Amino acid sequence: MVRVGVTRARFVSRLAVIAAIGAGSVGAYAQTPQAPAQLAPMLVHPEKWPTARSPIALDPAIETKITDILKQMTLEEKVGQTLQPEIRWVKPDDIRDYHIGSVENGGGSFPKGDKHATLQNWVDMIQSYWEASIDPRVNHVRIPLMWAVDAVHGHNNVFGATIFPHNIGLGAAHDPALITRIGAATAAEVRSTGMDWAFAPTIAVARDDRWGRTYESYSENPRIVADYAGAVVKGLEGNGATFLDKDHVSATAKHFLGDGSTDYGRDQGNSLVSEKELSTVDAAGYVTAIDAGVQTVMASYSSWHGIKMHANKALMTDVLKTRMGFDGLIIGDWNAHSQIPGCTLSDCSIAFNAGVDVFNVPTDWKALYHNMIHEVQSGEITMARLDDAVRRVLRVKFRAGIMTEAAPKDRPNTFKPIGTLEHRAVAREAVQKSLVLLKNNGSLLPIKPGARILVAGEGADNVAMQTGGWTLSWQGNDNGPGEFPGATSLYHGIEAEAKGAGGTVTLSADGSFTTKPDVAIVVFGETPYAEYMGDQTDVALHHGNNESLALLKRLKAQGVPVVSVLLSGRPVYVNPQINLSDAFVAAFLPGSEGAGVADVLLAGRDGKPQHDFRGKLSFSWPKRPDQTPLNVSDANYDPQFAYGFGLIYAQHAKTARLPEVKTSVQYGDKDVYFTKGIFWNGYGLSLGAPGTTRINYTGKPVTAGTAITAAPSPRDPKALHLAWSGKGEGGIDIAAAAPSDISREANGSMLVSLTLTVNGPPPSSVQLVVGDTALPIAKLLHAGANHIEVGLPCFVGQDFEKAHTVIGLKTDGKLDLDLIDARLVENKAGTTCPAN
Repeated sequence: MVRVGVTRARFVSRLAVIAAIGAGSVGAYAQTPQAPAQLAPMLVHPEKWPTARSPIALDPAIETKITDILKQMTLEEKVGQTLQPEIRWVKPDDIRDYHIGSVENGGGSFPKGDKHATLQNWVDMIQSYWEASIDPRVNHVRIPLMWAVDAVHGHNNVFGATIFPHNIGLGAAHDPALITRIGAATAAEVRSTGMDWAFAPTIAVARDDRWGRTYESYSENPRIVADYAGAVVKGLEGNGATFLDKDHVSATAKHFLGDGSTDYGRDQGNSLVSEKELSTVDAAGYVTAIDAGVQTVMASYSSWHGIKMHANKALMTDVLKTRMGFDGLIIGDWNAHSQIPGCTLSDCSIAFNAGVDVFNVPTDWKALYHNMIHEVQSGEITMARLDDAVRRVLRVKFRAGIMTEAAPKDRPNTFKPIGTLEHRAVAREAVQKSLVLLKNNGSLLPIKPGARILVAGEGADNVAMQTGGWTLSWQGNDNGPGEFPGATSLYHGIEAEAKGAGGTVTLSADGSFTTKPDVAIVVFGETPYAEYMGDQTDVALHHGNNESLALLKRLKAQGVPVVSVLLSGRPVYVNPQINLSDAFVAAFLPGSEGAGVADVLLAGRDGKPQHDFRGKLSFSWPKRPDQTPLNVSDANYDPQFAYGFGLIYAQHAKTARLPEVKTSVQYGDKDVYFTKGIFWNGYGLSLGAPGTTRINYTGKPVTAGTAITAAPSPRDPKALHLAWSGKGEGGIDIAAAAPSDISREANGSMLVSLTLTVNGPPPSSVQLVVGDTALPIAKLLHAGANHIEVGLPCFVGQDFEKAHTVIGLKTDGKLDLDLIDARLVENKAGTTCPAN
């Protein structure tokens, strides 16, 4: 048999790492498999960690059945149960031929690529995979597959589903019983599509709000996270007699462990906290999740003191499985095993031996399948370890009824309506309870009945901004107004409430008006992002900061009282906006039910509040952009608004003017480098030609030698004109002062995106550059408007952790173009690499 993708040298070095990590409770070591002598221990003491007790005890009858099944299964069938591909890279025939145990649809993945797929479309697709998994022609025993989905704030991948507030808002509600009801409603909608496994809840304790996943955390306080973790698991899985019945789905506590405490708040980063803090803060939610009966745990991308969690046997096996008694399965995160030194996408015995039971391997699953078979045959993976992983998979399937349940299309809850009035009522209640009132000078709120109301700002009539990332797509930033049937924007919610109280409402995104309003409600904030795409270098409001300030200044100058509503996935420094507002509300990411905001902001016909503010900050609010980490337990704790702060209508408090900090860098969405005529996030452009010193473009015409010129475009004021003379090679580089780490973007197969207007026939040779790797793109260019997208993985051999040039162009021929936009964007189906 030919072994796929592993050299003998790497095999030997990997065995050294396996031996080190296999030391168990003393087994966290610096990850340098190529040089084992440099390994240094970071001790784990399982006996010092908290214990947990699942209410779901081992069932002797089930364990006997599993033992009998394991005896009948072939090696190939066992390995197949430990792999989870993604639907874009696996077909029903593959499920049958490779005995695959579970499948997921990732963010932005739909039946036949249709974002608006119906329940019938979803069920038909899942049914075809399920039927393949039980084909008796190729299986010695009938083992149906499980279907997993990232249902993190409702069944958010499915068109028409109820979208609940993201966790950061729910944390401000301080209501575990509400969280249980949200979990139950989510489970019901997941069941409607024939699925049975939710990759939720996220129970990270976010300690540095620069992290792009802060909004997936309930609080900086581990007590709230612990209270909520058990509550949401009971909602998703059921409890007691309802445990994993027809109305519920398997839950996933994620991401084990330390993802909320990484250095600089960096997604997939390195946690340097002590073992005591890791066990009492980061792990707090895992104890209550196990106590509630959670059946699956997802391992984290992050590291602890330099060891990737997917390789940490001491924590996954000795602590989670042994000390805490977790007897379900550990699922890997999306291709995360490939980040372990000594591993690749298609080969990673290290992670499996450390305790990962199911590989989340969207793309390279076939090669991983063959490599695992070889590794069991060679002894690199023992049969005992493989049997343990498969036993855990089968145990979860038996407990969830997967082994005996009817086909997806025939289950009692399949095809039940989603986005129901009942579920939307729960989501609306969650919005009401999660709003935090930070300022209410002059008791402007609640807005009196009969008022003339102007609703303004980018977020006013923008459900995509309300729902944020992980909504219909991974990033959630490609959603338009037609993506949310049944949802209510803030504007439409305000309009309905105001008209019911005899008032009038005008929508004007830019704040212009003909008749002066009695009050303006201005909605602004962050645009959608997910994971590392939301990482920041500080906690300032980046997107739209200048636009929101300008709008508030205009209204202030016109004497219009202003209520500001901030949509954000983290506490952000917005002191200038607060100072320009008479009232200020933190709405976080409220989801599809914008009417819940109007319920609290507007008085009823009797002039009394319909609902008071109940939200209290579950995260500390910064008074400076650089004030992070900021947590209630810190020494010298000095927030702008403290943890637990939140005004109510009975408090007639006056907020004094807040201190303001000036910033000089133009900030925008992460991985946006040039748009609207501006270089963002500290990036700029330089020109170069052989024999010349690189020249920075600063907004005025510049030339590098005789080869290339950059200047403002005479045709488009928000574009950059670039002209190559054909007199030797010239190039442009978009870069920051220090090399950029875009390794996470590369792991996510993100795309280099350029929007150009080519003002003449393209030359014979043009190269697109990332780092020091170039690809030919002349064949992609044509005269006129051009939009080019090339996947980062196409730049083979590039060290994406240290890419000085994030996007570059070079040619030695004539070329004349306008650069309109340059950024990285989410991967799309069907993209290919340019041919040489």
